[in-house]
Amino acid sequence: MSVVRLTHFTDPHLYGDETEALRGVATLPALTAALARAQTHDWPPDALLVTGDIVQDDPAGYPHFRRLFGALGLPVLCIPGNHDEPEAMRRELAGPPFVLGGHVDLGRWRIVLLDSCLPGSASGRMSPEALRGLDAALGSAGKRHCMVCLHHHPVPMASRWLDRVGLENAPEFLATLDRHQNVRVVVWGHVHQTYDALRKGVRLLATPSTCAQFLPNSDDFAVDPRPPAYRTLELRADGSLLTEVVWLDQRAGGSSRSACSAA
Repeated sequence: MSVVRLTHFTDPHLYGDETEALRGVATLPALTAALARAQTHDWPPDALLVTGDIVQDDPAGYPHFRRLFGALGLPVLCIPGNHDEPEAMRRELAGPPFVLGGHVDLGRWRIVLLDSCLPGSASGRMSPEALRGLDAALGSAGKRHCMVCLHHHPVPMASRWLDRVGLENAPEFLATLDRHQNVRVVVWGHVHQTYDALRKGVRLLATPSTCAQFLPNSDDFAVDPRPPAYRTLELRADGSLLTEVVWLDQRAGGSSRSACSAA
C-alpha cells in the first residue's frame, strides 16, 4: 500500500428526526449528500475517518449513521465529540466496520484515535490515561508514520469564543507529540471550519463540518454561510501527504474543491 487514502467527515450532528436542522442546515440530508459526493468522485478510500459530534445530544441519531456508513465495506474510524453520548455510541457502533478509539495500521501509517472529551463540557481534555496511550502508540509504531486524530483543537483558532472550548491541556498533548519523530499530521473537527498550518514539521489540519460552519476569526459566535464539506487525504509512504477540502454547493447540486496542499 504505497498510498493510504482517507476520507474525513466530521461534526454531522445527527438527530433521530431525519428532518431536524442545526443552524439552518438539515443535518442528515447534508451528511447523505456529502457521502454521495465522495462516493461519486473520491472513492474508494482505504478507510473513512469521523472525528466526533456524530449526534447532537440525541442517541437516536446513531442508527442513521450506522445505516449510512455500515454497509460501505470500508473501515470507519470513529472518535467521540462533546455532543456525543459515549455509552450509546459504543453500543450502536460496536463491531466492524466501526473502529472506536485505539489505533489502526494502514500501509506505512499508524492512525491514532483519541478521546478528548470532558464530560459535561464543550471543552476537551486529554486524560492521563489517554496521554499515556498516545505515547505508547507513537512509541510502538516502528518505522510507520503517524497521524493523530482528536475532536478538540489543540492550537488557537484566532476566534475568542471558540478558543474557550478547545483542548484545555494542549501543552501536555503537544509535548507528548514532540517526544516522537514519527508524527506527521494531527487532524481534528469541532471548529466547523478549515485550518491548515505547520508546527515543528507536523501538519495541523481541521476539517469543516458536514452541516453548518462557524465564521473564522470571529470574537463572538457567528455562523459562516459556507456549505457542508469533507476532506480527502493521501498519506504517502515517504511520510508526505496530499489533502483537499471538498465543499458541497447544494444550490447547484455540485461541489467545489479547495486548492490541493501537500507536505
